[in-house]
Amino acid sequence: MTGFKNFLLRGNLIEIAVAFIVAGAFGAVVTRFTEWLTSLLPDSADNVFSDTTYFGRFMNAVIAFVILAAIVYFFVVVPYTKAKERFFPAEEAGTPADIALLEEIRDLLATRNGPA
Repeated sequence: MTGFKNFLLRGNLIEIAVAFIVAGAFGAVVTRFTEWLTSLLPDSADNVFSDTTYFGRFMNAVIAFVILAAIVYFFVVVPYTKAKERFFPAEEAGTPADIALLEEIRDLLATRNGPA
């Protein structure tokens, strides 16, 4: 069970899942935006701003994207980040242990050899 927990929390599984979800939603936004831009070409004589046009579909895709991104952030990313901090805390700020040990050895050698 510990190995599976490490796989879920240390790997980038959650980040990749979030990226796929948001990329799918953003793909819909890009598709609708492209349709809207192409509807503005001179061949299209329809009213661009009616709710049955490509612009209306584009705005729906944008709103859906923002809502989906908020849901993914608050229900996946935030709990994942808190769990990751709880189970795998970040190292304390300061000098790493190996560097501190090397500095201590350097200082001991300097005092043993006398002033430089």
